[in-house]
Formats: sequence, C-alpha cells, structure tokens
Amino acid sequence: MRIVPVPYDHPDAVKLIAEVQQVYVERYGGEDATPMSPADFDPPQGVFLVGYQGEEAVACGAWRAHDGPEPEFQPGDAEFKRMYVADSARGRGFARLILSELERTAALCGRKRAVLETGTKQPEAIALYTSSGYTEIPKFGVYRNEPESRCFGKDLTEG
Repeated sequence: MRIVPVPYDHPDAVKLIAEVQQVYVERYGGEDATPMSPADFDPPQGVFLVGYQGEEAVACGAWRAHDGPEPEFQPGDAEFKRMYVADSARGRGFARLILSELERTAALCGRKRAVLETGTKQPEAIALYTSSGYTEIPKFGVYRNEPESRCFGKDLTEG
C-alpha cells in the first residue's frame, strides 16, 4: 500500500470519510459528530493520509494537534481521527500501516502523545490500538459521557 498525505477535502478523502461515517451509522445509529474543519489537518498542525492499493483509495487516517487545556488534552497531543480501511482491503495490515505512519508524522511534527476515541462496537479497532501499545485514558471530546466510548493514548517520545 502506498500512503499519501492529501487535503481533508480531497475527493479520495471525502469518499473514505463518507464510508467510515456509514460504519458509525450502522454500528451506533449516527455519524461521528465531533467538530472538525479541513484546516485542522493542514501540516504542520495535522495531516490526512490516504492509503492506495494500485490507484484505489482503500484506507485513511488523520491527526490534528491539540495543546490543552488539561484534563482533556495535554500540550503536544495529536488526536487521531478517521481511521478506516475499506471492506475490500481488510485483513492485510493496512490499518496498522496507517496507524504507524500517523504516529511517525505526528512525532516528526513535535507531537508527544497520540490520543483517540473509539467505541465498544468497534472491537477490531480496540484490538489494533491495544496491540499497538495504546492504553486507556480518561474520556474526552463530545462522547466523554457515552458509556460505549473508549479513549486511548500512547507516548510518541519513546522508542
């Protein structure tokens, strides 16, 4: 898989975002309502990555910088969003490749910790994150009071 940074509103990003939003509708009954702007993902304060298999966009993930206030965010945080792999490309390790590239680019931009929110109806995502060294952290964001929400973090300065 070839991983390319693209603008948040790039056609391939828009297509994959629509697909992941449909997954949220199917699993939770509605789209992710977290406020986001395309500018949130402009380098060096963020990035949106698309993974291509041949010419087909099959995976994506993004991060955006946060610098407080605590307790939700700490200075140097990178919030990961829109992790997704299309059905046709699952089971090939693409999610792990996107996650690794998000961590790498966030660390290169001076981010110290990766944070993300997922839900209990996404056990494959939870398995990916925990097997990649993420640990549960206090809930943040618009879903902080939702019982199905889980938040994870990982130090990007180690290793």
